[in-house]
Amino acid sequence: MRATRESVRRSVRLRPHVQRTLRRRSLRASIAEGVVAELVGACASGGAITAWALYLGLTPVLVGVLGALPFAAQVVQIPSAWLTRIHGNRRTALWTIGVSRQLPLVLVALPWLPVPEPAQRAILLAVAAASALLAVAGNNAWTSWMGDLVPDRIRGRYFGRRTAFCALGSTLGALAAGLALDHARPGQGAGLVLSLLAFASCAFGAATVLLLARQHEPPHLVAPEPTLQDALRPWTEPFARRALTFHVMWAAASGLSAAFYPIHMIANLRMGFACMALYNGTIAAARMLTSPLWGRAVDRVGARPVLVACCFGLCFSPFLWLIVREDLLWPLAFDAAACGVLLAGQGLASFSLPLNLSSRGSRPFHLAAFAAAGGVATGVASVAGGALAHLLPVHWAFLGRPVVSAQLLFLIGGTGLRFCAAALALRIVEPGARPVQALGRLALDGALRRSRVEPRRALATVERRSSAA
Repeated sequence: MRATRESVRRSVRLRPHVQRTLRRRSLRASIAEGVVAELVGACASGGAITAWALYLGLTPVLVGVLGALPFAAQVVQIPSAWLTRIHGNRRTALWTIGVSRQLPLVLVALPWLPVPEPAQRAILLAVAAASALLAVAGNNAWTSWMGDLVPDRIRGRYFGRRTAFCALGSTLGALAAGLALDHARPGQGAGLVLSLLAFASCAFGAATVLLLARQHEPPHLVAPEPTLQDALRPWTEPFARRALTFHVMWAAASGLSAAFYPIHMIANLRMGFACMALYNGTIAAARMLTSPLWGRAVDRVGARPVLVACCFGLCFSPFLWLIVREDLLWPLAFDAAACGVLLAGQGLASFSLPLNLSSRGSRPFHLAAFAAAGGVATGVASVAGGALAHLLPVHWAFLGRPVVSAQLLFLIGGTGLRFCAAALALRIVEPGARPVQALGRLALDGALRRSRVEPRRALATVERRSSAA
């Protein structure tokens, strides 16, 4: 605590132009760190973690447990917020994120350890659990840090641009990992590729820590020691409680089937890891193109209208998964593009909402409450989805069409429960936010403005060429 106070005093003495220079440098470094962090995820999660599950022969229940770990780990959010308030945002983020991204080193030697397969599965689950717990603590500190670093007036635009660059990194990383996994030979060849991906994840993780260390923490008054009242404030404030209710319902709806999308792609649709990476890359490309637009929309009309519109739109995605077959994959291209656009807006609005509903002093606990509630709901729903997939018959007939149990899970969680959650989003109250209709008017105004500007530009170009001739 003493070290934190001293660093704050030194920061306060900095001149305003020095503060602005440090902020600009930090924001640029944060974008670079986000891109490299996506490469960490490409090598350690997504298709890679699915490949580990298939390589070690995890049962559907264990697949559900593996998918639930990052969300169940959110239970440590409240202790993480306490840790952040005591030791500071930057210091906590550097240590927890740094350690969590080096834990995959244990997996580098896993394919060749002289232990039975059940023990290897236990090691995989243990590494995933420990990494998830530390990542949760780091994410709480990092988000509070960014909430202080990025000015309110440009928050949506900045994170929209950062999300676009991160989507590019995610696309490239996922495609490279998918191609490597598809060309791996069965047996030890697959183990070698998984081992190399784990090593690459640690190398990229070390680079992210260096980039985080280049970012400074803005000066602010030293907050008093946290109290129980501070921790309970997000649960007692009416506005925050409504947003939390929606957040829990949406997390449960998404978590019920989230772990089974990649399994369904590989096992039932026979897409291969490269094709799955192409699907995820299309989502990332759509997010990259539309995140800056959603960011400006969040700054103009607020997070709530964007959240409501995107959540209702995402409810229709599972219907396309009912008609997709091994010989009929083209609907996934449309699904990936639409989901990418809507997920970009939903992600930015979900990120901005707790920041807009909290003050600087209470921000770590608000972020912790949202993440913990959503994580627990997603984790419980993921385990329930794994148990339900184990109990359901493998093949069903739905509206005269043969479907598998995973597709029914998509329909139950992705449409039914998500629609209920989207209805709850209508009850959210965000100070300063405009009605949902304002989002449509904003889009219409932008389209009309472009329709007026483009002919003028074309006419100006013709006149310049005529005068030059």
